Amino acid sequence: MKVIISNSSKEPIYEQITNQIKSLILSGELQEGAALPSIRQLAKDLKISVITTKRAYEELEKDEFIYSIVGKGSFVAEQNLEVIREKKLKVIEEQLNAVITNSKEIGLSLEDLQQLLDILYEE
Repeated sequence: MKVIISNSSKEPIYEQITNQIKSLILSGELQEGAALPSIRQLAKDLKISVITTKRAYEELEKDEFIYSIVGKGSFVAEQNLEVIREKKLKVIEEQLNAVITNSKEIGLSLEDLQQLLDILYEE
């Protein structure tokens, strides 16, 4: 499992971890039942505090992306296809909101933004 932490990001480290693991699950790179690295191992690999990785795993559990078994570890939870679709739509909405905000900040018109989206979608 590849997680990359950016110290220059405004996003807290635990959220970076949470978002990247969610993306891996939603994209199918992490399959149902797959074991995640232990909290300690992930903290060691990323050179961050165990408290940070624990918080990320707690968020993932709360959002039902993973489940934990005491003494065994954390695993990717079963994902209902409709739930996955809704989660992906939510992520897309959040990303599009950020795109719209950035577009307005630089004065990009809706028409120009739609053209850009059309071009990128076709690639």
